[in-house]
Amino acid sequence: MISLEHVTRNFAVGDLEVSALRDINLTIAAGDYVSIMGPSGSGKSTLLNLIGLLDRPSSGIYRLDGRDVTSLDDEEQAKVRSEKIGFVFQSFHLVPRLTASMNIELPLILAGIPPDDRKARVEELLQDYGLADRTDHRPDQLSGGQRQRVAIARATSMHPAVLLADEPTGNLDQATGREVIGLLEKLTEQHVALILVTHDPMIGSRAKRQLHMVDGQIVSQT
Repeated sequence: MISLEHVTRNFAVGDLEVSALRDINLTIAAGDYVSIMGPSGSGKSTLLNLIGLLDRPSSGIYRLDGRDVTSLDDEEQAKVRSEKIGFVFQSFHLVPRLTASMNIELPLILAGIPPDDRKARVEELLQDYGLADRTDHRPDQLSGGQRQRVAIARATSMHPAVLLADEPTGNLDQATGREVIGLLEKLTEQHVALILVTHDPMIGSRAKRQLHMVDGQIVSQT
């Protein structure tokens, strides 16, 4: 599903060129559960952004479902991202003025899904994530765990093949964090590839594969 071949990512900082990713070779199959760990500045989020088509490599090839997506223009990449990739962030990134149901519906609207289909899908997700009684609540009326469940529902509304989670439990207490991780892990049973960045070794160790990064390189896989 995901194949990175000799991928690098360099940034210009003043007169210097900084290597955020160095010769990354990585393959992730459908249903894989992968955690990415390492110290701050090791390249974890850069790698996640690149896989999520939020960034482009400086060199190398990124294939998604066998297609070289590095050569696509911005519009084509946005289409692939909408159809195949979901995102869950530490800070939820919900739209403050929208209700839970409207936040979940947003990707479906942007994708041009017909209204009746959108309504049915949103109702299904609200039930699946235990949010049926919070449908008309705005983010500031929800707990941290409820906000993250809305974020997961939104991320899965388009049935993505890949779900990227960047520190998804960072703003949650331990018990709520375990609940959220459990929800994410269930998605792998539907052959969704789950790629999770975390600083928490307890959470990272739950993944089937654990990548450890230092200075822009994958130094070990467990």
